[in-house]
Amino acid sequence: MIKKITYSFLVLIISIAIIIGWIISLLGDELSIDHSRQKANQIDYISQGVTESRGKILAIVTSTNTMDSNKKEIGYELTELSRAYYVFLANGFSVDVASPQGGEAPMIRDDDDMGAFDYAFLNDSKAMSKVKKTLKIDDIKLDQYSGVYFVGGKGTMFDFPENKLIQRIVRHFWDQNKTISAVCHGPAALVNVKLDNGEYLVKNKKIASFTNEEELFFIPNAADIFPFLLQSKLQEQGANFVKGARYLNNVVVDNKLITGQNPWSVWDLAEETIKALGYEPVERQPTAEENSVRILNTYTNQGYSVAKAQLLEISHTFKQEISKTTIATHALVELISFEFIRTVQLLALLNILG
Repeated sequence: MIKKITYSFLVLIISIAIIIGWIISLLGDELSIDHSRQKANQIDYISQGVTESRGKILAIVTSTNTMDSNKKEIGYELTELSRAYYVFLANGFSVDVASPQGGEAPMIRDDDDMGAFDYAFLNDSKAMSKVKKTLKIDDIKLDQYSGVYFVGGKGTMFDFPENKLIQRIVRHFWDQNKTISAVCHGPAALVNVKLDNGEYLVKNKKIASFTNEEELFFIPNAADIFPFLLQSKLQEQGANFVKGARYLNNVVVDNKLITGQNPWSVWDLAEETIKALGYEPVERQPTAEENSVRILNTYTNQGYSVAKAQLLEISHTFKQEISKTTIATHALVELISFEFIRTVQLLALLNILG
């Protein structure tokens, strides 16, 4: 019996290794693409955006830089700031960046997810000065801003929910009927905020955030590390939580309250914020990653055949780029979850791209 179990385990490990090797081979030259020298003024969407000043948006990031007993480095997610930053900028809104403690905020960058806009931010001296010298939220004159955007990152779970100034900021924008946007862990800023009637602000509001499923997939003991699980806390306080597919774009709009589930939701969330501010967003060519996320959402909701047709339309008809890495990553997630049929079907989509 033990021999059979050992043999089966070895076969499984070898099979997984073969699949991973196949995935890497399908990626071709994509892994060698280098955006590290990208400049913001080289991206037409940014340089040819709206020139008139339409107002200012306040982006708030965490000041917390470590968590748990191992002092794991955390902070705000660069991609969740950089992409929204340039959407706001291209649509005529300047952006100030603030944090609970002020000064240099702890940036987390995942090189596997970095694209042109993210490196452009790193190479943009004006943008980088904003995160190296963030404004302290105590000193913010809130009337100057048309909206507030709470950037995600694990650190927000520690210094947003109990912060009375964060709560005051949320209430100010809510009472003034201005836009409130938050993505991934950013909706932690909405937790514990109460209205004049004593009810939680999130009660009966349609809201998205990083889900329990997403949190626990990579951090099984997340409930012991974080003060709470964000989805659970929002639901406890009466939110109408809208859950999308795991690690795929999901943006929820409830009047001037705009929330996104995860980093893949940033683009749509930022553009929905522009709409809530009363403007039609500047036309933008979807990134390769966005196109892949669209295909993956279609696959999840409508199946392989419809997703295949969409992939062919995007790549062959519209001649737009598709991120093989994004599809491959989701195939690996399905493999780790022992969803072998889904793994094979995603690999089949990847194989179509050559």
